[in-house]
Amino acid sequence: MAFKKKDKFAVHLSEISVNLKEGANFFADYKLNNVGDLKIFSEKMKEIETKGDSFVHEVIKDLNNAFITPIEREDILALAMSMDDVLDGLEHTSAMFEMYSITQADEFMLKFVDAIRSCADEIVLAVELLASKKLLEIREHSIKIKDLESKCDGILRQAIKHLFHAEKDPIRIIQYKEIYEELEEIADYCQKVANTLETIIMKNA
Repeated sequence: MAFKKKDKFAVHLSEISVNLKEGANFFADYKLNNVGDLKIFSEKMKEIETKGDSFVHEVIKDLNNAFITPIEREDILALAMSMDDVLDGLEHTSAMFEMYSITQADEFMLKFVDAIRSCADEIVLAVELLASKKLLEIREHSIKIKDLESKCDGILRQAIKHLFHAEKDPIRIIQYKEIYEELEEIADYCQKVANTLETIIMKNA
C-alpha cells in the first residue's frame, strides 16, 4: 500500500522536496559579485533551510497523531529527514562561503553544484511518483541519483589533486578542501534519499 491521493504525508513530503529543489536552484544560480553578496546568499539559504525544518516538524507532528500511515512511519520520517540533510548541507556550505569570503566558485565547485541540483530534480520526481503510487518507476530516479553521487566522488578526487598542485596558499588549501568535502557530503546525503526510496519500493511494491 502506498499513498492515497492527497494524503497529508504525500503533501508534506512533496513540500519538503520542492523546497529542497528551490534551495538547490537558488544555491546554483545566485551570482556572487562581492563580499556583500555573501551575506545575502547565506541569509536566503538559511531562510529556505528554516522553511524546510518547519515542514519536517509538520511530518513529525502528524506521525505522532496518526493512527494508520500509508507506508511505515519510520520510512516517512527517514525520507523527510534525508531530504532535510541535503538542504542543511547546502545551507552550511553557503555559510562557509561567507565565513571564508569566497566570492568566486571554481570549476570543481560548479560541477558539484550542478550534480546536486540534478539530484534535487530527481528527488522531486521520485516523491511525485511516491504520492501517485507509481513505486516501481521511482527506481529509475534513485539510480540517477546514485550515478550523480558517484560522479561527485570523482570530482572530489580531481578537485583535491588540482588544489594541492595549483594552490600555494596553505589557508586557501584548507578552505577549498573543506568546501569540496562538504559538497561531496551533500551528494552522499542525496544518495541516502535514494536508498530510503529504494527501501520504500522494496517494502511496498
